[in-house]
Amino acid sequence: MAKPKPKPKAARRTLDSYAVKHINKTIRPGDCLLIRPSESSKSSWYYRPEESIGGRRQFHGSKELFLSDHFDIQSADTIQGKCTVHSFKSYTKLDAAGNEDFFCRFEYNSSTGAFNPDRVAVYCKCEMPYNPDDLMVHCEGCSDWFHPTCIDMTMEEAQRIDHFYCHNCSSEDQKKLQESHVSPRSANVKVGTKRRRR
Repeated sequence: MAKPKPKPKAARRTLDSYAVKHINKTIRPGDCLLIRPSESSKSSWYYRPEESIGGRRQFHGSKELFLSDHFDIQSADTIQGKCTVHSFKSYTKLDAAGNEDFFCRFEYNSSTGAFNPDRVAVYCKCEMPYNPDDLMVHCEGCSDWFHPTCIDMTMEEAQRIDHFYCHNCSSEDQKKLQESHVSPRSANVKVGTKRRRR
């Protein structure tokens, strides 16, 4: 008895877009996606700080991710939703970050735990890299940014101050000016999460 001929496999083709029915969204190559673990297309992974070898550090933002060298084959059924991963610079310029907005400033080697870049700019007396979640005040003298707690200032004082000069830049005259310009609300206050509002 003759065996039936096997059905030929469908030829693989590259799609410009794909409609994911269970989330009612269309995705395209290059889109960033939220994926459920396990199950098939090759995807690069972003790690959360707590998933890295060094763990979460004080300067890591709550929405910070690391682009890794880790690739896996994933099924489209594992997609949980769509998100946007901004560069660090773009993220800090956002007026408001939504639930689907994340940022990346480091590349992470998952086998060695090394980061690229391995050095970043630091701010304040504590010399910590910038965390966009933290409130900071701007010195009008040297243009550096400071955490209110690092300069013995309460959050309430930081939100009310008109002019700020750090210890290195301040003279007695500037201190008097700074103290005389503490107001309940000021329109030109340069205080916040160092995110410039435009």
